[in-house]
Amino acid sequence: MQIKFLTIFNANKFLFNSNGFAGKENPCTVLYRRAHWNVPDYLPWGFSLAHMYLSRFSELMVHKPGEGLLLSLLATILAPLRYAYSKFVESDIKKKLRLEKHGMVPTHSFLKEISSCLISTVPEKFYDKVENGEIKLKKAPSFSFCNNGILVEGETSPIEADLVILATGFKGEKMLKHIFMSQTFQDYITGSPDAALPLYRECIQPRIPKLAVIGFSESISNIFTSEMRCRWVAELLDGTFKLPSIKDMEKNIKEWDEYLKQYSGGYYRRKCIGALHIWYNDQLCKDMAWKPRRKKGFFAELFEPYGPMDYVSN
Repeated sequence: MQIKFLTIFNANKFLFNSNGFAGKENPCTVLYRRAHWNVPDYLPWGFSLAHMYLSRFSELMVHKPGEGLLLSLLATILAPLRYAYSKFVESDIKKKLRLEKHGMVPTHSFLKEISSCLISTVPEKFYDKVENGEIKLKKAPSFSFCNNGILVEGETSPIEADLVILATGFKGEKMLKHIFMSQTFQDYITGSPDAALPLYRECIQPRIPKLAVIGFSESISNIFTSEMRCRWVAELLDGTFKLPSIKDMEKNIKEWDEYLKQYSGGYYRRKCIGALHIWYNDQLCKDMAWKPRRKKGFFAELFEPYGPMDYVSN
């Protein structure tokens, strides 16, 4: 039996593989709202994204929450290099995935992509299947269901489909909000609609200090990031350190909010530490009385990527 597939993605994260299900006769149509920089991790890059974006040196190019004058000046001086990094990666992705040919070149920078945790990988031969007609790409700001498939806004002819896969995600702030019956606490946890969710160290709402939220703020590796937060919360419960005053926590939250708005564009609300995960972990380490610098040697500390194995012990 031949089945017509239609997959809808909120953030254009291509995870659908049509092998064995669709073909040129019954292609899979992928609807997306906005093109994103998807990384072809199966291709020989010739350079390391981890070294470019997950090292202390890479974070020196970015203005950081709570940074001093020297670091702020350094980030400004290194701004041209930061721009060159982003353009180099964008150029490589466009070439390898032939994005211009398919009208899939994003309008935002790769730095903004990684700073908002929207980066993902493209399945191998995905664009080969687009070129031979097995997969069809279609930009659709909004859509509605009809008797035989999906009707894209502004069009009169529907996209016929026997099966529709909705991979559009969810709004995590609504889930947090409805933990509480009290409107006051709902307002505390969600904060202002024009600011990122107010979580100190991405875990604690200053006015609800007995609630810890793990996993809302994203990173390049969410398991690694969540484990660090769990260890931070465990040390807090053990009395290793105490939370600052509500005023100081809210000041820190505001600083991170300003960073997110500067680098992640319209996606600041979802929260992401992807481009500053070392700076963020430094704060957790200092709270827990751990040594923040985890590498051996000056050059290793500055240029080697940081990962889970760097935080195995305190």
